[in-house]
Amino acid sequence: MKKGIALTIIANLIWGLMPVYWKLFPQVSPWKLLAFRILCSFCIVGGFLLLRKNTGWLRIFLNPEKRLRVILSGLVISFNWGLYIWAVNNGHTIESSLGYYIHPVMVILMGLCLFREKLLPLQWGAFISAVIGVGLLTGLSGTFPWISLGLALSFSFYGLIKKELSFDPLDALGAETLAASPIAVVLLCLNIPGLTSNAGITPLTILALIPSGLITSIPLYCFARGTRLLPLSNMGFIQFISPTFQFLLGVFIYREAFPLRNLIPFGFIWLSVILYSVSLLARRKGR
Repeated sequence: MKKGIALTIIANLIWGLMPVYWKLFPQVSPWKLLAFRILCSFCIVGGFLLLRKNTGWLRIFLNPEKRLRVILSGLVISFNWGLYIWAVNNGHTIESSLGYYIHPVMVILMGLCLFREKLLPLQWGAFISAVIGVGLLTGLSGTFPWISLGLALSFSFYGLIKKELSFDPLDALGAETLAASPIAVVLLCLNIPGLTSNAGITPLTILALIPSGLITSIPLYCFARGTRLLPLSNMGFIQFISPTFQFLLGVFIYREAFPLRNLIPFGFIWLSVILYSVSLLARRKGR
């Protein structure tokens, strides 16, 4: 239990503090940063797997159905990574944190719609509270929270695709980043001013971006190990460390705009988080 808690907290702390890393490259196009993240992750994870003489992740591509799922999951997680980097480096850290608060509710909705799962009363409460929060946020701000919902939906679909792929997390990450590597190469080669410009890319920048592969693979490995050692009820509480750190960074460190009126919709989102976590605890006790 202690080891599982420690590993899961480490993973969520890294994810929660990740905006600090991406903020180090304000002059670099977010799409160039995405390309480096994909390629560095592939090199580090793929190299590690090959050193262990593990080639099973490469044989995934020999199966047409699994190959399609891996390519799709690679595209979805790349979209998620790209949107997240763009949001953080364009002053939307708070909105990105909201996306990962909403994510568990999206998972509940997918289970209801796609797998006809029965929801506990608390899960219905979490879903309704989150819908009210998003609706109020849209009404009060006058803009649709597309960043938050884009991150929540893409990460939920990523989990849905991987649900059918019973691979080791590192094997899956190696295969997914390999599938996404052609996109990364294209992004690196493109030089479109204002979109994929090469501005800010120096030898020192490239050196500083190599750890992007580590900050991608290490928390994933810790999280995967932690989930095998902890019950779902514990995971429900710990997984909200990451968006909470992102929210605090956005408000207190990066001084992003957060009108007091937004405390009302965020209050409904936080209530949804509490209800969701308690529902996991109730389900565990019921079992």
